[in-house]
Amino acid sequence: MAETVADYLLRRLRDWEVEQVFGYPGDGINGLIAAFGEADNKPRFVQARHEEMAAFEAVGYAKFSGRVGVCVATSGPGAIHLLNGLYDAKLDHAPVVAIVGQTARSAIGSSYQQEVDLKTLFKDVAAEYLVEVNVAEQLPNAIDRAIRTAEATRSPTALIIPNDLQEEEYTPPGHAFKEVPSSPPGTAWGRVVPREEDLRAAADLINSGSKVAILVGQGARPAAQQVIELAEATGAGVAKALLGKDVLPDDLPFVTGAIGLLGTRPSYELMRDCDTLIMIGSNFPYSQFLPEPGQARAVQIDIDGRFIGMRYPTEINLVGDSSSTLDALLPMIERTSDRSWRETVEKNIADWWQTVHNEATVKADPINPMLIVSELSDRIPDNAMITADSGSSTNWYARNLKIRPGMRSTLSGTLATMGPGVPYAIGAKFAHPDRPVIALVGDGAMQMNGMAELITIAHYHHLWSDPRCIVCIFHNNDLNQVTWELRSMGGSPKFEESQVLPDVDFASFAASLGLNAMHVDDPEQIGAAWQGGLDADVPTVLDIRCDPEVPPIPPHATFEQMKETAASLLKGDPNALHIMVQGAKTKLQEFRPGERGR
Repeated sequence: MAETVADYLLRRLRDWEVEQVFGYPGDGINGLIAAFGEADNKPRFVQARHEEMAAFEAVGYAKFSGRVGVCVATSGPGAIHLLNGLYDAKLDHAPVVAIVGQTARSAIGSSYQQEVDLKTLFKDVAAEYLVEVNVAEQLPNAIDRAIRTAEATRSPTALIIPNDLQEEEYTPPGHAFKEVPSSPPGTAWGRVVPREEDLRAAADLINSGSKVAILVGQGARPAAQQVIELAEATGAGVAKALLGKDVLPDDLPFVTGAIGLLGTRPSYELMRDCDTLIMIGSNFPYSQFLPEPGQARAVQIDIDGRFIGMRYPTEINLVGDSSSTLDALLPMIERTSDRSWRETVEKNIADWWQTVHNEATVKADPINPMLIVSELSDRIPDNAMITADSGSSTNWYARNLKIRPGMRSTLSGTLATMGPGVPYAIGAKFAHPDRPVIALVGDGAMQMNGMAELITIAHYHHLWSDPRCIVCIFHNNDLNQVTWELRSMGGSPKFEESQVLPDVDFASFAASLGLNAMHVDDPEQIGAAWQGGLDADVPTVLDIRCDPEVPPIPPHATFEQMKETAASLLKGDPNALHIMVQGAKTKLQEFRPGERGR
């Protein structure tokens, strides 16, 4: 049989060493689905329960593997469903290629069934590269450019392929006018290093500082060791943007943890008091959590010049990859002999971790959500991968989870969309089937789409050499993050019609799929539940009932936030008394005598 356009597309993906494609079938990609069958399912077609989940799985795969994730969807509604996941990739700089079908070329423009103007639809999200393939000869260049562009720009790209073209015989481009060839798959990426005079200027600025703060994002991950050396030489503290949570382990005494609304008190203090700021591989957007303008002299290092010098008035901007740039910069850095700033930073961090421990042990009704993550931190394997969803559970992931060397973690950082926690975990398992993964997810996100993707986990877990995939559900029957935002930012009481969730037995649903499942409603059971999931030979769902009134307000909450929260309670919040008691008990842990700093 002659090779079709769809056959060639899959062959080219294999040449690029694409091992799986996340998607959902539909008649707009019938030719492509048939080609998967002809190719003995190589690359593997991973069937999600919804196209949005397929896109999230591709993003999770890209984030944990560092390679391009590929997702596929049919025309019309299928293509539309991909958008949220693709925007997540765009805003978090994850390389993803979307392949979408389109109605037959003869029907385009006729308001045919499921016909959508896909080029307009994807114009923003796939702005770096978007093409509709209308003849077979376009295909090699189109697929190669889509992958290379996704890799080069760390962004989503998209191919639109009409369904009738997929079934046509493939003919390669000729050596002819207006036919464009393509080179074999593969790209050798070089090192990007700023000019020596710019590095010297940056070193002089850093050497002149006495209170140095470093902020790292996900772009600093390849340079973790160099960041440690820089911090040791300058006596700096290191704060981490949420997407950079796994760049450095939290057992380093100078790592202050997360920064921002979900951040820690030591990170807030680090930025409040520093006189020098070094930003590495981060596009952290919340400038109110950075030093006051004029307070600190600043240097920024980033591989992408489009995102440099836009969050703080930095004096020196170094465009280069973090590892190579720091390799060139470090020999110019003078080791400071005055360690008083470092000692202050380390004391603040030690005090903070004692506070976190104290807060996690506060009794709640029925379980303090902080305790769930603290108990995980005591047991999590060093090679674990962690995904977090968006919601109040993200606060506890950001503040309470201690990263150790070898761990990887991520979440929807910039889009902050609900729903990626479970599909990210699936993508992570396909990236590293020999490592355990843990998803920290609220019950709102589980009801939105996570429950359906438990079916995907049950369907594919036999492919994973390490079967451990734990989905931990913070079950409080409340859309809790928004509830607290209403209270602290708008001074409004909880509106139960929008905020209260119907009760769902997640564990029983998981058990019906053949997964290991546990109900937990006693704080004494949490440690054993985590250990049971880590010892299980099938994926596990932990359905943990926790208190929605444990306040996620940061320790550096502003007076305005506290005033708005108090106002919301006075307006008749349905749980006002419990909130006040729980908030007071939690806040008092910062002042337990004789226990801070141990």
